[in-house]
Amino acid sequence: MNSASDEMNAFVRVIERGSFAAAAGDLGITPSALSKLVTRIEDRLGVRLLTRTTRRLVLTAEGELFVARSREILASIEAAEAEVTAASRAPRGHLRISVGTTYAKQILGPALPLFLGRYPDITVELLVSDRQIDLVAEQVDIAIRSGWLGDSTLVARKLHDARRLICASPHYLKTYGSPRVPADLLQHNCLTLTGFAQFNQWPFHTSEGINRLAISGTLTSDNADLLLDAAVAGLGVARLADFVVARALQEGALVPLLEDTHLSEPFPVHVVTAPGRHRTPRVKAFTEFMVAQMNGGR
Repeated sequence: MNSASDEMNAFVRVIERGSFAAAAGDLGITPSALSKLVTRIEDRLGVRLLTRTTRRLVLTAEGELFVARSREILASIEAAEAEVTAASRAPRGHLRISVGTTYAKQILGPALPLFLGRYPDITVELLVSDRQIDLVAEQVDIAIRSGWLGDSTLVARKLHDARRLICASPHYLKTYGSPRVPADLLQHNCLTLTGFAQFNQWPFHTSEGINRLAISGTLTSDNADLLLDAAVAGLGVARLADFVVARALQEGALVPLLEDTHLSEPFPVHVVTAPGRHRTPRVKAFTEFMVAQMNGGR
C-alpha cells in the first residue's frame, strides 16, 4: 500500500471494523503490518489519529477529521472512475439508502421493484428509521429527507413538495358529523403526531391572519402510518402529509376536510448525498429515477 488513497482506505477500514485484526483480514495483510501503516500515517502528519486501548480504538479529534476527509476523497475517486467507464457499463454496485418509515412504506417501497428491474446490476440495502443519520459515518449513499434542510455540506436534489391535509373516514363523519368551520374540530377526536409542538396546533386562514387551533384526542403517536390506519378505521380526524393519505383518499377510505380554510404548510422532500458520492452512476441512477417517479413517471 504505497498510494495515499490506499492508506486512506486502510485507515477507514480500521475505523469501520473497529480493530486492526478485522480490517487486516479484509485487506489481506497482517494486523501488525496494518498497525505500522497507521503509525506511518501519523508520523507523516505529525499528529495522533488513534488512541489504542486494550479493548478498542478511539479516534482523536484529528482522527475524526482525517477519516471524514478520507471518506470524501475515496468517494470522489470512485465517482471519477465510474464516470469514465459509465458510457460502457450500466450502473452497478451496492446502494445503501436511508429513509423514514412512512416514506419507505408509502413511496419508496412500491417504487423499488421498478428500479431494481430497470437496474439489475444494482443491489439495495434499505435502512428504515426516523432518526437523522450521519451519511459519512454510517457509509450511506443516499438519504431521503422531508422538511427544510438548513445549512448543510450535503448535496441535495429536491424530489417534490409535500403538503398536509386534514381528513377523516366516511364512517367517522357519518357517526359524528363533518366539521364545517375550524372551531368545530374542538368537538372532534383529533389524532396527532408527537415530536413537535406545532403538530397539536393546526393552522387555518382567518380574516385576521393565521390562527393555530389547539386540538386534542385519544391517540397520539410518532408514527404517521399508525395514525393513517386509525383514521381509516374511523377513530378520528387526522392531519397528515399528502403522500401518506394519497391512496386512502383515492380509494375513498378518507375524505378531505376544511380545504378552503386549512393552511397546508408545504414542505420539500429531498434526496441528499455526501459530497463526491452524488456523481457515482448508481447514485445518479437512483436520484434520476426518483425525480421521474415523483413527477409523473417521466
